[in-house]
Amino acid sequence: MTESVFPQLEALLPHVQKPIQYVGGELNSTVKEWESCDVRWALMYPDAYEVGLPNQGVMILYEVLNEREGVLAERTYSVWPDLEELMREHKVPQFTVDSHRPVSAFDVFGLSFSTELGYTNMLTALDLAGIPLEARNRTVDHPIVLAGGHAAFNPEPIAEFIDCAVIGDGEQAVLDMTEIIRTWKAEGRPGGREEVLLRLAKTGNVYVPGFYDVEYLPDGRIGRVVPNRSGVPWRVSKHTVMDLDEWPYPKQPLVPLAETVHERMSVEIFRGCTRGCRFCQAGMITRPVRERSITGIGEMVEKGLKATGFEEVGLLSLSSADHTEIADIAKGLADRYTDDKVGLSLPSTRVDAFNVDLANELTRNGRRSGLTFAPEGGSERMRKVINKMVSEEDLIRTVATAYGNGWRQVKLYFMCGLPTETDEDVLQIGDMAVNVIAKGREVSGQNDIRCTVSIGGFVPKPHTPFQWAPQLSAEETDARLGKLRDKIRGDKKYGRSIGFRYHDGKPGIVEGLLSRGDRRIGDVIRAVYESGGRFDGWREHFSYDRWMEAAEKTLPAYGVDVAWYTTRERTYEEVLPWDHLDSGLDKDWLWEDWQDALDETEVDDCRWTPCFDCGVCPQLDTHIQIGPTGKKLLPLSVVK
Repeated sequence: MTESVFPQLEALLPHVQKPIQYVGGELNSTVKEWESCDVRWALMYPDAYEVGLPNQGVMILYEVLNEREGVLAERTYSVWPDLEELMREHKVPQFTVDSHRPVSAFDVFGLSFSTELGYTNMLTALDLAGIPLEARNRTVDHPIVLAGGHAAFNPEPIAEFIDCAVIGDGEQAVLDMTEIIRTWKAEGRPGGREEVLLRLAKTGNVYVPGFYDVEYLPDGRIGRVVPNRSGVPWRVSKHTVMDLDEWPYPKQPLVPLAETVHERMSVEIFRGCTRGCRFCQAGMITRPVRERSITGIGEMVEKGLKATGFEEVGLLSLSSADHTEIADIAKGLADRYTDDKVGLSLPSTRVDAFNVDLANELTRNGRRSGLTFAPEGGSERMRKVINKMVSEEDLIRTVATAYGNGWRQVKLYFMCGLPTETDEDVLQIGDMAVNVIAKGREVSGQNDIRCTVSIGGFVPKPHTPFQWAPQLSAEETDARLGKLRDKIRGDKKYGRSIGFRYHDGKPGIVEGLLSRGDRRIGDVIRAVYESGGRFDGWREHFSYDRWMEAAEKTLPAYGVDVAWYTTRERTYEEVLPWDHLDSGLDKDWLWEDWQDALDETEVDDCRWTPCFDCGVCPQLDTHIQIGPTGKKLLPLSVVK
């Protein structure tokens, strides 16, 4: 029997901030009998409770695993530095919030990374759990450390710290892994840790970095990546779940005890995106598009609201207004919950998919907050480069509709540092904001119109057409944004109506180092962790200098530096660190799309046009699944 560490933990809680986040017992959480289960998972979103608890991925896997007979899953989150210090002092290990058992007692320690900036938090958790940081130092009694999530599509920077990685959808993958581990345990754990990892690797769907050797060329580039065991595949494939209606999770969403970043119940209305925005890793790696049916969405919303009591439903996907039946979904849900005042929200709306009818349905029962659009590029030329097919006329027309129908606030999201970008491209963001305000004042007859411009630094990502692109340096990013800020502030007529939010270029360089890095970056991550790096995704905890010092200390031994990984352009011939991980996308297709970007050539969405041979559907034996189903959201009677 594995004992709860809560008695030791409880004594520490009065001395830390927000102790409630460590207590557990949330509505819809699950605690199963330890002894009645033979495979046990500890699931972690490596960030604070307030960010980790609402994470859909972890919530889904938690429920999928706990529904299985003989399997239990519990959750753990990153502890804040105040509790970390006390846990080290009083020898309290990393624990799960569900039953406060030590993470080291579980069979699998699964971490979901949506961003690379969570890597130092993983090392903190491993160390607190008493699990050796390096996979090669672990014994048969340590958990299998598994990475998943979008960042796991290039797990090479953390290869020495993880035992394995799963790329793609996790629902079926965790169940398949569970059965392999269960069989191995039932047989008496033959061959130890190596044997169970070998069984997982031989499926072709679990990547075990220890079973691959990386050879380097004299100039620092990768020569090749080769398996070092027989029976291990040369390439590892991603998992794709087809027919989302068969996976209606979460059925019982967790209701947090403490305030979190999203106070709502969320339903994923479709997965995947084929709009083909060249910067967007999420769109590329989640292909093909798979829509949940309108009736499936209705059932999930109904069950989820009953199970949680939330008053807002987020309709999630990469581009929610692109669902073929979004108008019927929004109207059906708004009709059904009129008396309950349940609000609906879309995370962000494409300019060309927005219409005022949809917006009115979304705000009918809830509050009318600001609208968010993402043109991404400031100039028409830039939007062609990134394949974001939205003209300024489209945007102005859409915004005019919104302002004319009573909205007062619009937020526009852009990126700085995109390939081939010039100062002029970025300065046109200011012109666009001015045109938006002017049009808003004209159609509404009001002067209290606001437009907020929010700008993030572009980071090239693996498995996208921009994976070969040079990244803009932090200094150039800051200089370009400085010019834009001066232009907006200098506008006497409109400047005060434009909010300007931007991130400096430094976090983007660290993210770029981690997203396109290889195994040599592991030394940098460890050095940052050892010098106190934690919560790198939080502005107040992030230290650029700490990362640069760690890189200067570790990378010269390999003959490379930060610029080699970030601001250097790659060639077609170069072996990229993630080439042996198959996202389904054909590398030649990605390269052709990169050349199209440089020629400013746009490519249509393959949902509505003939196939462009990106490779996903035939290679992974999948296909696009979209409506319309012809059904309405029944019952149409109001739910009491």
